[in-house]
Amino acid sequence: MKTIARLVCSLIAAATLLLVPGAGREDVKAFEQTRQGILLLAHGGNPQWNDNVRALASRVDKDQPVEVAFGMATRANIQTAVDALAARGVTEIVAVPLFVSSHSSVVTSTQYLLGVRAEAPPELAAFAKMSHGSAHGAAAGTTSRHGHAPDPAEATRPVKSPVPVRMSGAFDSHPIVAAILADRARAISIEPAREAVILVAHGPVSDAENQQWLNNLGVLAGGVRTSAAYASIDWMTVRDDAPAAIRDAATAELRALVAKRAQAGARVLIVPVLLSFGGIEQGIRKRLDGLDYVMTTQAIMPDERLVDWIKAQLAR
Repeated sequence: MKTIARLVCSLIAAATLLLVPGAGREDVKAFEQTRQGILLLAHGGNPQWNDNVRALASRVDKDQPVEVAFGMATRANIQTAVDALAARGVTEIVAVPLFVSSHSSVVTSTQYLLGVRAEAPPELAAFAKMSHGSAHGAAAGTTSRHGHAPDPAEATRPVKSPVPVRMSGAFDSHPIVAAILADRARAISIEPAREAVILVAHGPVSDAENQQWLNNLGVLAGGVRTSAAYASIDWMTVRDDAPAAIRDAATAELRALVAKRAQAGARVLIVPVLLSFGGIEQGIRKRLDGLDYVMTTQAIMPDERLVDWIKAQLAR
């Protein structure tokens, strides 16, 4: 009944707006826009990472209701955020995954939990069984109030929402992300014409999804290429979560690429395509041990332009 009442109030307000002299479709559209709520989905990590996400959400929240759900397809956190947005009177929820790629088992599992995907991916059951009592989980707020991991059966049920929910894409190949990566490369660049840029992302397990990651990385690389006349620009994934044979092959490929560019006389710039530093970039350094390269000092976050990226997702 509350949902119906809110909807009726919105329709009445929109109709009233049309009666205002000079008001038109754009005014009504702007009104409707203010009724959208953003469910910001983030992996969750160390306190600094979580604080960066909350700070980003707070800046967007000045113009649009935002609630954050930390975790890896963590139903309880998603439900809490959905309930909070509904309580704030939104008439639609747009879930925005703060992830590098939409081609992720976490993203597809979340799609199912939000009711925008018909079938649950097999990985959802694994996420539901994960113990959330670690420091990572505690930081993300993923334990129950009694300190126990949530019931796996409950954790795989779709959330309940009194308003429609849809989901946007992740970073993928968005031009704002390309611009941020271009700035990260320029920050360590000295003479672009003698430098080789290599974008390095985490990557998924499956070959099919990895190809989709690479396709998007190629587009991002194109954006970086237009920012400066680098000698070359390459991109690849390291696939940390894949079986050992795949990880080892990715390591060999990355080392061979860095060595090849360096032997050609280029100064190699490694630009990790990561939301934050705090772990994965150290794995990249370990893979490149003994090779000559320079790595960026900052990940994609924090960056004020991500406010615009989140707002852009409302139309996707």
